Amino acid sequence: MKLQRSAADYMPARRSLKALREAAAHCRGCDLYKGATQTVFGDGKARAKLMFVGEQPGDSEDRAGEPFVGPAGKLLRKAMVDAGIDPGDTYITNAVKHFKYVVRGKRRIHQTPRVIELHACRPWLDAEIKQIKPDVIVALGSTAAKALFGPEFRVTTQRGHVFTSMDIAANVLATVHPSSILRARDDESRHSELAKFVADLKRVAAINP
Repeated sequence: MKLQRSAADYMPARRSLKALREAAAHCRGCDLYKGATQTVFGDGKARAKLMFVGEQPGDSEDRAGEPFVGPAGKLLRKAMVDAGIDPGDTYITNAVKHFKYVVRGKRRIHQTPRVIELHACRPWLDAEIKQIKPDVIVALGSTAAKALFGPEFRVTTQRGHVFTSMDIAANVLATVHPSSILRARDDESRHSELAKFVADLKRVAAINP
Protein backbone atom coordinates (compact mmCIF):
# COMPACT_ATOMS: atom_id res chain seq x y z
CA MET A 1 0.00 0.00 0.00
CA LYS A 2 1.44 3.37 -1.05
CA LEU A 3 1.63 5.89 1.78
CA GLN A 4 0.22 9.34 1.07
CA ARG A 5 2.82 12.07 0.90
CA SER A 6 2.49 15.06 3.17
CA ALA A 7 4.22 18.25 4.19
CA ALA A 8 4.83 16.49 7.52
CA ASP A 9 7.77 14.76 5.81
CA TYR A 10 9.46 18.15 5.32
CA MET A 11 8.91 19.71 8.73
CA PRO A 12 12.08 21.15 10.30
CA ALA A 13 13.18 20.16 13.78
CA ARG A 14 13.04 23.81 14.80
CA ARG A 15 9.59 25.30 14.31
CA SER A 16 10.24 29.05 14.18
CA LEU A 17 8.47 30.89 11.35
CA LYS A 18 11.85 31.46 9.66
CA ALA A 19 12.72 27.77 9.83
CA LEU A 20 9.27 26.76 8.63
CA ARG A 21 9.42 29.18 5.70
CA GLU A 22 12.84 27.89 4.65
CA ALA A 23 11.74 24.25 4.91
CA ALA A 24 8.49 24.89 3.02
CA ALA A 25 10.51 26.19 0.07
CA HIS A 26 11.63 22.59 -0.52
CA CYS A 27 8.29 20.88 0.14
CA ARG A 28 7.34 18.02 -2.16
CA GLY A 29 4.40 16.84 -0.06
CA CYS A 30 2.11 16.86 -3.10
CA ASP A 31 2.54 17.37 -6.84
CA LEU A 32 1.53 21.04 -6.95
CA TYR A 33 5.16 22.13 -6.60
CA LYS A 34 5.85 20.79 -10.11
CA GLY A 35 3.90 23.53 -11.88
CA ALA A 36 4.45 26.35 -9.40
CA THR A 37 7.22 28.92 -9.57
CA GLN A 38 7.87 28.68 -5.85
CA THR A 39 6.34 28.02 -2.45
CA VAL A 40 4.34 30.95 -1.12
CA PHE A 41 4.48 30.87 2.68
CA GLY A 42 2.58 33.11 5.08
CA ASP A 43 3.75 36.61 5.98
CA GLY A 44 3.04 39.26 8.56
CA LYS A 45 3.43 39.98 12.26
CA ALA A 46 5.04 37.06 14.08
CA ARG A 47 2.75 37.25 17.11
CA ALA A 48 -0.32 38.67 15.43
CA LYS A 49 -3.60 38.43 17.31
CA LEU A 50 -5.43 38.27 13.98
CA MET A 51 -4.68 35.72 11.26
CA PHE A 52 -6.24 35.51 7.79
CA VAL A 53 -6.25 32.22 5.88
CA GLY A 54 -7.00 32.15 2.15
CA GLU A 55 -7.22 29.26 -0.27
CA GLN A 56 -3.96 29.27 -2.24
CA PRO A 57 -1.59 31.74 -3.92
CA GLY A 58 -2.68 33.14 -7.25
CA ASP A 59 -0.66 34.04 -10.32
CA SER A 60 0.75 37.28 -8.84
CA GLU A 61 1.63 35.58 -5.57
CA ASP A 62 3.29 32.65 -7.32
CA ARG A 63 5.56 35.03 -9.22
CA ALA A 64 6.32 37.29 -6.24
CA GLY A 65 6.63 34.57 -3.59
CA GLU A 66 4.41 36.51 -1.17
CA PRO A 67 0.76 35.98 -0.18
CA PHE A 68 -2.05 38.34 -1.18
CA VAL A 69 -0.02 40.79 -3.27
CA GLY A 70 -2.34 40.75 -6.30
CA PRO A 71 -5.69 42.51 -6.83
CA ALA A 72 -7.49 40.39 -4.20
CA GLY A 73 -4.80 41.20 -1.64
CA LYS A 74 -5.05 44.91 -2.33
CA LEU A 75 -8.82 44.76 -1.89
CA LEU A 76 -8.39 42.78 1.35
CA ARG A 77 -6.06 45.39 2.83
CA LYS A 78 -8.36 48.23 1.81
CA ALA A 79 -11.28 46.43 3.46
CA MET A 80 -9.19 45.93 6.61
CA VAL A 81 -8.49 49.64 6.83
CA ASP A 82 -12.16 50.47 6.22
CA ALA A 83 -13.07 48.09 9.05
CA GLY A 84 -10.56 49.60 11.45
CA ILE A 85 -7.95 46.83 11.23
CA ASP A 86 -4.27 47.67 10.81
CA PRO A 87 -2.92 45.29 8.11
CA GLY A 88 0.51 45.57 9.75
CA ASP A 89 -0.83 43.88 12.87
CA THR A 90 -2.02 40.75 11.02
CA TYR A 91 -0.57 37.53 9.64
CA ILE A 92 -1.79 36.35 6.24
CA THR A 93 -1.36 32.89 4.75
CA ASN A 94 -3.07 30.24 2.61
CA ALA A 95 -4.30 26.71 3.22
CA VAL A 96 -2.24 25.55 0.22
CA LYS A 97 1.22 26.97 -0.42
CA HIS A 98 1.59 26.30 -4.17
CA PHE A 99 -0.37 27.80 -7.06
CA LYS A 100 -2.67 25.29 -8.78
CA TYR A 101 -3.75 26.34 -12.23
CA VAL A 102 -4.58 25.40 -15.80
CA VAL A 103 -3.08 27.22 -18.79
CA ARG A 104 -5.53 28.88 -21.19
CA GLY A 105 -3.79 30.75 -23.95
CA LYS A 106 -1.24 32.97 -22.25
CA ARG A 107 -3.04 32.97 -18.91
CA ARG A 108 -2.73 30.71 -15.89
CA ILE A 109 -6.22 30.18 -14.49
CA HIS A 110 -6.75 29.24 -10.84
CA GLN A 111 -8.01 25.74 -10.03
CA THR A 112 -9.49 24.77 -6.68
CA PRO A 113 -7.20 22.45 -4.69
CA ARG A 114 -8.40 18.90 -4.13
CA VAL A 115 -9.05 17.55 -0.64
CA ILE A 116 -5.92 15.40 -0.85
CA GLU A 117 -3.87 18.54 -1.58
CA LEU A 118 -5.42 20.41 1.33
CA HIS A 119 -4.61 17.52 3.65
CA ALA A 120 -1.06 17.23 2.33
CA CYS A 121 -0.40 20.92 2.98
CA ARG A 122 -2.21 21.13 6.33
CA PRO A 123 0.94 20.57 8.49
CA TRP A 124 2.32 23.93 7.34
CA LEU A 125 -0.87 25.74 8.32
CA ASP A 126 -1.02 23.94 11.67
CA ALA A 127 2.59 24.91 12.36
CA GLU A 128 1.89 28.55 11.47
CA ILE A 129 -1.09 28.66 13.81
CA LYS A 130 0.95 27.09 16.60
CA GLN A 131 3.71 29.66 16.19
CA ILE A 132 1.49 32.73 15.73
CA LYS A 133 -1.01 31.79 18.47
CA PRO A 134 -3.69 34.18 17.10
CA ASP A 135 -6.74 35.14 19.12
CA VAL A 136 -8.84 35.30 15.95
CA ILE A 137 -8.61 33.40 12.67
CA VAL A 138 -10.59 34.51 9.62
CA ALA A 139 -11.10 32.00 6.81
CA LEU A 140 -11.39 33.69 3.42
CA GLY A 141 -13.63 31.64 1.15
CA SER A 142 -15.12 28.17 1.10
CA THR A 143 -11.92 26.18 0.53
CA ALA A 144 -10.10 27.85 3.42
CA ALA A 145 -13.13 27.42 5.68
CA LYS A 146 -13.43 23.72 4.89
CA ALA A 147 -9.68 23.24 5.36
CA LEU A 148 -9.92 24.77 8.83
CA PHE A 149 -13.35 23.76 10.06
CA GLY A 150 -14.17 20.59 8.14
CA PRO A 151 -16.00 19.59 4.94
CA GLU A 152 -19.46 20.27 6.35
CA PHE A 153 -18.79 23.98 6.88
CA ARG A 154 -20.76 26.26 4.56
CA VAL A 155 -19.75 29.89 4.14
CA THR A 156 -23.10 30.58 2.49
CA THR A 157 -24.98 29.84 5.73
CA GLN A 158 -22.31 30.42 8.42
CA ARG A 159 -20.64 33.52 7.06
CA GLY A 160 -19.86 36.23 9.60
CA HIS A 161 -20.71 34.13 12.64
CA VAL A 162 -18.05 34.03 15.34
CA PHE A 163 -17.33 30.55 16.68
CA THR A 164 -15.09 29.18 19.38
CA SER A 165 -12.62 26.50 18.31
CA MET A 166 -10.11 25.87 21.07
CA ASP A 167 -8.03 23.54 18.91
CA ILE A 168 -7.53 26.34 16.35
CA ALA A 169 -8.13 29.72 18.01
CA ALA A 170 -10.36 31.25 20.64
CA ASN A 171 -12.42 32.94 17.92
CA VAL A 172 -12.89 31.86 14.31
CA LEU A 173 -14.97 33.38 11.54
CA ALA A 174 -15.46 32.72 7.85
CA THR A 175 -16.28 35.16 5.08
CA VAL A 176 -15.90 35.28 1.31
CA HIS A 177 -12.58 35.42 -0.49
CA PRO A 178 -11.94 38.96 -1.78
CA SER A 179 -11.42 37.58 -5.29
CA SER A 180 -15.14 36.76 -5.39
CA ILE A 181 -15.89 40.48 -4.97
CA LEU A 182 -13.65 41.30 -7.93
CA ARG A 183 -15.61 38.79 -10.02
CA ALA A 184 -18.97 40.45 -9.28
CA ARG A 185 -21.00 41.02 -12.45
CA ASP A 186 -21.15 44.84 -12.26
CA ASP A 187 -20.08 47.88 -10.22
CA GLU A 188 -23.26 47.89 -8.17
CA SER A 189 -22.80 44.25 -7.19
CA ARG A 190 -19.13 44.82 -6.35
CA HIS A 191 -19.99 47.78 -4.15
CA SER A 192 -22.67 45.74 -2.34
CA GLU A 193 -20.40 42.72 -1.83
CA LEU A 194 -17.54 44.89 -0.62
CA ALA A 195 -19.84 46.52 1.94
CA LYS A 196 -20.82 43.07 3.26
CA PHE A 197 -17.17 42.04 3.39
CA VAL A 198 -16.21 45.15 5.37
CA ALA A 199 -19.14 44.45 7.73
CA ASP A 200 -17.71 40.98 8.37
CA LEU A 201 -14.30 42.45 9.11
CA LYS A 202 -15.87 44.99 11.48
CA ARG A 203 -17.15 42.01 13.51
CA VAL A 204 -13.56 40.79 13.60
CA ALA A 205 -12.33 44.22 14.72
CA ALA A 206 -14.94 44.23 17.50
CA ILE A 207 -13.54 41.04 19.06
CA ASN A 208 -9.93 42.01 18.35
CA PRO A 209 -9.78 45.73 19.21
